[in-house]
Amino acid sequence: MHIDWRIVLGPAFAILIAGASIYADRNVAAFPDLSALYICVVALAGSLGGTVSGLISAGIAVLASAGILSDYNATVADGSIVLRLGLLTLTAGGTALITGLLRLRMMNALRRERERHATAARLSTALNQTDIGIVLLDADTRAEFINRAFRNYFSLPDAKADSKPPFIALMYHGRDTGAYELPQDELSHFIAERVGMVRAGDPTPINIKLRNGEVLRFICTALPDGGRMLSYAPVTDLIRRTDNPADADYYLSLRGRDRRLPIHRLRAAE
Repeated sequence: MHIDWRIVLGPAFAILIAGASIYADRNVAAFPDLSALYICVVALAGSLGGTVSGLISAGIAVLASAGILSDYNATVADGSIVLRLGLLTLTAGGTALITGLLRLRMMNALRRERERHATAARLSTALNQTDIGIVLLDADTRAEFINRAFRNYFSLPDAKADSKPPFIALMYHGRDTGAYELPQDELSHFIAERVGMVRAGDPTPINIKLRNGEVLRFICTALPDGGRMLSYAPVTDLIRRTDNPADADYYLSLRGRDRRLPIHRLRAAE
């Protein structure tokens, strides 16, 4: 049977100190009051092993103190002895209960934190499997998460993506790598417009054409904490180069009614 060392460590210390103090008191010289040391041991036991370990240590401390006091030929009727033992019992017991409860709260908090980390890890894995680019921004528009699809669409290195760059830096990266299918003289206006849109939390969807021929539908969603979620959904199969851009919403509405609608029916709808 496995025994947790954290549960037995406190009582073991208490027994060691009690045995040493009783032996020294009887064979060497009168030993000073060790109540403060016992309280420290009880606190250690409660913080490591929980309330039960703390209470066991407190009981050992009270019994050891009673044994030492009895060597002074004092009777139970002696008020000072009763008072000292009573105070030690209350203090040690209270310390065991308080530290045990604090340890329980700490363990529950750690368990919830592990569960949140596990959930975040699963969510991150799931978002990295989708073909929709996802970027999560904090209230200062710095990227807290960038999924694999976005990194692939804009050839964003992992080192740069993991450095929590601001959104405007992501836009400049797309400009510098020639990702956007726009004339050079329109890029500055395009970037300024997108940055302003994200800062305002404007949810209006727009289509972004990439130089490799892909088309992404960009949507900005404002989050309750002041952050933003940016999504880049591939809609290349719905918006062809020969299509009129003004009809993009019409094609997307058809896809919304039936996501299995084949391309040849979309062309027929023209």
